[in-house]
Amino acid sequence: MTQLLSSSLLWIVILVGIFLFSAIKILSEYERGVIFRLGRALRYAKGPGIIILIPMVDRMVKVNLQLVTYDVPSQDVITRDNVSVKVNAVVYFRVIDPIKAVIEVRDYYVATQQLAQTTLRSVCGQVELDDLLSEREKVNAQLADILDKHTDPWGIKVTLVEVKAIDLPIEMQRAMAKQAEAERERRAKVINAEGEYQAAAKMADAARVLAQEPMSLQLRYLQTLREIAAEKNSTTLFPIPIDLVKPFIKMYERLEEMEEKKS
Repeated sequence: MTQLLSSSLLWIVILVGIFLFSAIKILSEYERGVIFRLGRALRYAKGPGIIILIPMVDRMVKVNLQLVTYDVPSQDVITRDNVSVKVNAVVYFRVIDPIKAVIEVRDYYVATQQLAQTTLRSVCGQVELDDLLSEREKVNAQLADILDKHTDPWGIKVTLVEVKAIDLPIEMQRAMAKQAEAERERRAKVINAEGEYQAAAKMADAARVLAQEPMSLQLRYLQTLREIAAEKNSTTLFPIPIDLVKPFIKMYERLEEMEEKKS
């Protein structure tokens, strides 16, 4: 009798242990549990903390609410101006409605991956290469908006999409390098021409000032002599003002006129 009672108690303890093991679940702070009771989902997700299930009646599906980072593989894209490039991106998304994420789609992670790849090809194929390179933020915003709109019925929130790299063909890289070099040369010539124009304008202004004040030319001449004298050169050239030569030129012209009259 005692043996029968002890064995019964042992079986009761085992059954209670099995019941507790299957009935009590612990969810972390970032987890939620979608409970299916006899095949029907409860209205609200459970967790975090201790969750008590009814064995053989309830079934729980865990859903992770942490932010997921998905690296989209390189996609072959033909841009609007018929340039073949390879584009890859990174997508950040998270589950905001666990019940929709479990019921509305079979595997929300795989579905979001496939949608990200097709959307990347579609959006990049609608823009030209120059816009894809220069207006990357605009392309990122468009990708995020489209993905978020399509994943919202699944209880998924796409927070950010970033185009990581754009691989161009070697021929296109060479053409762009030549274009950039030509653009730099054009800018250099324009800057040089503008500098010469400004210098010529300043020289014209200086000439007008010197014409109004003849003595300023003499002062400029003395200043130039001082600058030349400050240099340690073995040979020094002294510029002679034209005003000092004019009297000799006039005297020579008068002598020539006198000789012509005598002849």
